Order: sequence, then structure tokens, then C-alpha cells
Amino acid sequence: MADLLLQQLLNWIVLGSIYALIAVGFSLLFGVLNIIHFSHGDVSFVAPFVALGAVQVMVASLPVAATPGILLLCILLALLLTGILGVVLEVLVIRRFRNAPAMMALVATVALGIVLRELIRHLYPNGSNPHPFPRFVSGEIAIGGVNVSLFAVVAVVCSVAAVVGLFALLNHTRLGLHIRAVSQDRDAARLMSISPTRIFRATFFVASAIGAVGAVFFAGYANLIRFDFSIDVGLIGFSAAVLGGLGSMAGAIVGSLLIAGLDTFVQAVVPNGASYRLVFVFLLVIAVLVFKPAGLFGRTVVEKV
Repeated sequence: MADLLLQQLLNWIVLGSIYALIAVGFSLLFGVLNIIHFSHGDVSFVAPFVALGAVQVMVASLPVAATPGILLLCILLALLLTGILGVVLEVLVIRRFRNAPAMMALVATVALGIVLRELIRHLYPNGSNPHPFPRFVSGEIAIGGVNVSLFAVVAVVCSVAAVVGLFALLNHTRLGLHIRAVSQDRDAARLMSISPTRIFRATFFVASAIGAVGAVFFAGYANLIRFDFSIDVGLIGFSAAVLGGLGSMAGAIVGSLLIAGLDTFVQAVVPNGASYRLVFVFLLVIAVLVFKPAGLFGRTVVEKV
């Protein structure tokens, strides 16, 4: 019984950490741009396909084996390229909607996500089929007398480190100061010689790269990757950000842990819970927003007309 409880607790923490990496990207982009970038999950899930493709190319063209070190190198390359992809999409598409009504940006980013998924499905070899995704860390360690996956421990530690690094970037660096300045008042930031355009691109790079970390760990957690994983996980990440309050980093983390906890509980307790887990998750989101429309940590904005 204790082993089962510890395993479910570990599943909760791992899923919560992964969802948090996706959710903080949504909150960061909304906090700076005031735009709901609904395709953020789809951008993030480009990373596992890039990493897997890079491994296959290296193994086919160079006399090397697909070792964990090679996989880790390809993952780092994928994180960099996914961050650059986020910047490219901001330049080509999303910047057109900075001052447009929110609904236009929402529809445009939903369409952008569909385009990304279909490109992966048609351009990646056998893109419609699931592909096994290896873990770059294997083995087990003993925690409290129970053997747990070393990958799960690494996933949690790296997720926490990524979130702590993001908070440090936002609160203790010059770039973070500029990001906060632009998010509060773009016109005042311009008067202080801060370029909103440059800050938008830097924000997209950071949010896309940190979302890519979550996507890679989710692929490793599931041991496979599908072109449509971004639909469920992206929607859960967005729901976690909304649950905690869009624009709130702490709220995104709390929302992710709540959703992951309910997800894990339903799968462990409810018969055939894996089929109904999203029903319970979104009922939780609806229930919270009925009583707290701005989310748990969000602030209600009052506009004078």
C-alpha cells in the first residue's frame, strides 16, 4: 500500500512539473503581450520531434550509436530551435495581432496550432503514427525504501530548476526588468529606451524553450510521441494557467499541481479513470472559474468606459 501511495505521489509531482512548464509559458506570454497564444502547446511539442529526427539523422550519417549522450545533445538542439521557432512565429504571425481584438488573436493562434500539427503529421516520416521516444536517463534509485525511476527524479529536478531559473530571470536580471516594464506599460517602456519588439521576441524565445522542456519530459514520461499530444497537454497547460490566473507565474504552478493531482487521483481510484480523467479536470476548471472568474491568483481588471 505504501509503495502504491508513493508511486501515485511521484506520478502527481512529475505530471504537475511537466504541466507547469507548459502553463508558465502561457502565463508569461499573456502577461507581456496580453494575447492568448493558444498554439503555445503545439510549438512546445515540436521539440520532441526535432530531437528524435536529429538522433535519427546523426545515427544514419555518422558512425555513432544512439547513446543517452547523443540524445541529450539532440534535445538541447531541439530546445534552441523551438525557442527560435517561437520567435519566427511571433515575427510572421502573432505581432500582427498585438493591438487587435482578443478574439482575432485567439482564432489566429488556434489556426496556427492546427497548421503546426498537420505539418508534423505530413512532413515527419510516418508522422500520423506514434513514435517511441527514449529516455536519456535510465535506472532506479531508492527513496524511502522504494525504488523509483531515475527519469522521474531528473524530470522533477530539471522542471524545478527551469522554473526557478525563469523566476530569477524575471526578477534579478536586466532582461527581466525590461520584460516587466513592457508588460506594465509599453509606452512608458519606450520612453525609457526599451524596445517592446525586442522584448516580445525574447519573451517568445524563453516561453517556447521552457515549454519545449516540458514537452520533451512528457514524451520521455510516456515513452512515445504523437503529433496530437499537443492538443491534450497544451489544453491542460492552458487550463492550469487559467485556473491559477493568466499572467500569474505562481498561479500557473499551483493550477498545474491541482490538475495533475486530480488527474492522478482519478486514474488511480475511478474505474477506467484514464478515459474520464479530462472530464474531471475540466469540471474542476469550470467550478473554480464560476466562483473565481479571474482564477485563483488572478486579479479582476476594472475598465472605465
